[in-house]
Amino acid sequence: MDITTLWRAPVVNPVNRKARSIPGLNPLNMYGRVFFFAWFGFFIAFWSWYAFPPLLTLTIAKDLGLTPTDIANSNIIALVATLLVRLVAGPACDMFGPRYTFAACLLAGSIPTALAGAVTSAKGLLALRFFIGILGGSFVPCQVWSTGFFDKNIVGTANSFTGGFGNAGGGVTYFLMPAIFDSLVSRQHLSAHVAWRVAFIVPFICIVVVAVSLVVFCPDTPTGKWSERHIRAEQNLAEHGITGDVVNLPVGFGNKSNSVGTGSPSAGSNEKIDFTATGKATGNQDHEAQIGQQQMLDTARGEVVQKPTFKEAMQVIFSPQTLVTAGAYFCSFGAELAINSVLGAYYLKNFATLGQTGTGRWAAMFGLLNIAFRPMGGILSDFIYRRTGVWGKKLLIHVYAVITGAFLIAIGVTDSKHTSTMFGLIAGMAFFLEGGNGANYSLVPHVHPYANGIVSGFTGAMGNFGGIIFAIIFRYNGKNYGKVFWIIGVITIAVNLSLSWIRPIPKGQIGGR
Repeated sequence: MDITTLWRAPVVNPVNRKARSIPGLNPLNMYGRVFFFAWFGFFIAFWSWYAFPPLLTLTIAKDLGLTPTDIANSNIIALVATLLVRLVAGPACDMFGPRYTFAACLLAGSIPTALAGAVTSAKGLLALRFFIGILGGSFVPCQVWSTGFFDKNIVGTANSFTGGFGNAGGGVTYFLMPAIFDSLVSRQHLSAHVAWRVAFIVPFICIVVVAVSLVVFCPDTPTGKWSERHIRAEQNLAEHGITGDVVNLPVGFGNKSNSVGTGSPSAGSNEKIDFTATGKATGNQDHEAQIGQQQMLDTARGEVVQKPTFKEAMQVIFSPQTLVTAGAYFCSFGAELAINSVLGAYYLKNFATLGQTGTGRWAAMFGLLNIAFRPMGGILSDFIYRRTGVWGKKLLIHVYAVITGAFLIAIGVTDSKHTSTMFGLIAGMAFFLEGGNGANYSLVPHVHPYANGIVSGFTGAMGNFGGIIFAIIFRYNGKNYGKVFWIIGVITIAVNLSLSWIRPIPKGQIGGR
């Protein structure tokens, strides 16, 4: 690995101008700036989305007179709005672009965040957490935006870092919200009744600042405006001596070749192109990757996002390949969401002497491990892809899932009262669960790449649906948290084994290979 790629201007794909490295330490570079706002925007959203659980079990429950059932119901309702928003956000990204969809999710979710202080009852809490759930939908434009700026050789790593750093907001909130609350009580001398309400103003301010900044400082795509992406791809082809339209492929027929353009080398040709719009040979353009002419045409035809009709969207959603990523994410991210909501309470039950702040900090580690474990899944997925192709990415997801299931079963069966055993098992489970999330969104850009928003949105929504189902199971098992852990483990193993036989991309698909 060349460490200078972390700040050096990246080599780009000559057709779609996607970067082939991640200048994550260079916010002055367009790709580095988008990378930063993609993960930081989702980080802020996740922090606010999960700002309630750290204070909910003791402080808020006491203030509002909540029962354990009320708390469980609020954890479930927080995921319902996110599911709906993710289903809408996917097609919205394909139609309007991920940047504006991202900003819309953030600004819409900031309003109920600011109104947290107005809650006075259990019903009010349910309504508020439903609308705050809009923030969880920002994951979809985060991933679509990242996919739009980074090429296939590195997109798994890019998506896993933006998703992993963003998901870490679910861990940081267990540190930040109790810290803000404690500061308001001890230093500002506010009562607990007032302090937890004022605490929510902090994430509100951060959300608004980030939403406005990403609109002002970042572009829609590497080639400019979202509405001009097809034109720019055609212009980039022409600059390399290749004529032909970027065909608006019907989504249902994305696996059929179109005979448009010049006489090109056969697919898989290693011939290098080096032409201007006039067809005359010239020197290499700076920072451009050298790829075959047929590969350039396939990229333009199969990987430029199309505006979907409802019929085309349904064909993509119900294709076996989309169901694979959705089913795997149902188990992995669904488990992460449900566990995030109850882990503090689980620790408080088994280790009462740690108190609300102590158990909250240990519960935070589960989310914070996303900083390392989710990116590791994406990095490993890209590494395997470069050696085995797309099948390797898919099999990695299932391997991660089966091992995750084994850890979940172990946690549930032991239900350990020893901190070292419990925290060790949770960390081991997090390694494979969060790595599996990163590996999943490393595969997503390969599945129907011309409808990436739809695939990303549906996969993300099914993650939330899994969170709802698992949260309901927690809800009806009261404080028997261990039992639910092993139930989730069994479901995870069963679902992934049943999906393992499906090919990763449709046979004959143009692009995404």
